[in-house]
Amino acid sequence: MKSKKTGGPLKAFTLVELLIVVVILGILAAVVVPQFADASSDSRLSALKMNLRTIRGQIECYMREHNGNYPSNTAQFERQMTEQTKANGSSGTEFGPYLQSIPDNPFDNSNAIKPVLNGSGGWYYDKTTGEFRANDGAHDSL
Repeated sequence: MKSKKTGGPLKAFTLVELLIVVVILGILAAVVVPQFADASSDSRLSALKMNLRTIRGQIECYMREHNGNYPSNTAQFERQMTEQTKANGSSGTEFGPYLQSIPDNPFDNSNAIKPVLNGSGGWYYDKTTGEFRANDGAHDSL
């Protein structure tokens, strides 16, 4: 076969040249792909820290506006944080809402509030101290 421009033979890549290019692309992929895999875990950790910071701040705000009392037990926690309340914590229009909703724990996608820190998922909340933590087993210490 001849080239239309020069009239000489067509030039093409040899099999060895193609294999070298494939090997180089494979090496680049092996270096870059693990960095993207870590980015997903890093973003979930960042979201968890932001959620904890926001919720803890709003719990403290609730406590200051409700005569030093933290939100009630886990059954009423969501209502007291997401709806307006009176100074005694019952439904009313004096204070709040403090959150639009209880966010999911980004590591287990649960927004359940539990009174026992056992790694079963969602969030842990202690109404006597106002302590709020992740309850997914791996991030309980944050």
